[in-house]
Amino acid sequence: MTTYDAILLSSFGGPEGQDDVIPFLRNVTRGRGIPDERLEEVAHHYRAHGGVSPINEQNRRLKAALETELARRGIDLPVHWGNRNWHPYFADAVREAHEAGHDRLLALVTSAYTSYSGVGQYREDFERALEDTGLSGVMSIDRIREYFDHPGFVVPFIEGVKAAVARLGAGPDAVAGEDIHILFVTHSIPTAAAEASGPGFGTGGAYVAQHCAVANTISDAAAAGIPWSLVYQSRSGDPRTPWLEPDINDAIVDLAAAGTTRAVVIVPFGFVSDHMEVMWDLDNEALTTAAENGLRAVRVPTPGTHPAFVSGLVDLIEERVNDVPHEQRPHLTTLGPWPDHEPVGARAEKAEAR
Repeated sequence: MTTYDAILLSSFGGPEGQDDVIPFLRNVTRGRGIPDERLEEVAHHYRAHGGVSPINEQNRRLKAALETELARRGIDLPVHWGNRNWHPYFADAVREAHEAGHDRLLALVTSAYTSYSGVGQYREDFERALEDTGLSGVMSIDRIREYFDHPGFVVPFIEGVKAAVARLGAGPDAVAGEDIHILFVTHSIPTAAAEASGPGFGTGGAYVAQHCAVANTISDAAAAGIPWSLVYQSRSGDPRTPWLEPDINDAIVDLAAAGTTRAVVIVPFGFVSDHMEVMWDLDNEALTTAAENGLRAVRVPTPGTHPAFVSGLVDLIEERVNDVPHEQRPHLTTLGPWPDHEPVGARAEKAEAR
């Protein structure tokens, strides 16, 4: 068994009022030299919701759900919460943990797939937080593995796709399965970053391979025979830089123009909760595009605090605590289970010294 003192729920963060929006976006884009007037182009997504991102409240609910499930199983691990881009920052969280006597943390990151922003950047965040607080030689931070194909993450999407197809197939405007197209959507990233996410996986690296494997799994379980595509959303940055395509809105327009699709099921399986990018890019823009092009559309929920997701995350925590052998770890694709990562901080330094 591996001894941990606490869990570190690790997320992106978001503004909680109109005055927070631009400072938050400065944090997100730090180092890129983007002027505030350009940030305002994105700020209106948040301003339309009172300047409040739903992600922080979602993490509060997830933290509470994890605490309840940990207690139910008799696992004595308190949960601290820290963010990359807004309060509470990671430095605040590790300082709080240290003051409570918790110096061996197991991080649970709200990112299921392999990419720089979902893996490497969090490692950098943890290293910086320990350095900024002077706790590098005192604390250590491990993290649970990427859980893109863990049953706890995948099952809520299977349920959601089944429900969406059934909804489209009911009533006077029923749409048959052969007239439905499933759009599995995730965050676009630069193609160079995708290729760097893992060698040996073909075009798009591990990032694209993981998404395709999970899409196949969900499709086979929930909507066998219904065509599907992997599409992307939330592209940003220099337009000259190649990013993963197609954008979901372009895909919807193309499906409508082809004339063989009457309805789309939108599956935001790149995300764990209904945060701003899901609400704006999908519930606003993508659903509008579908309506304008004469297609019915249903958006599937993200896992959020679905009981299977919460239970699955605690399973992943127990997996690390109990050092479960690799071959015994649950996974629903041939790519998994994804390997563990090296720790950050004191434990890593001691290992290097040996």
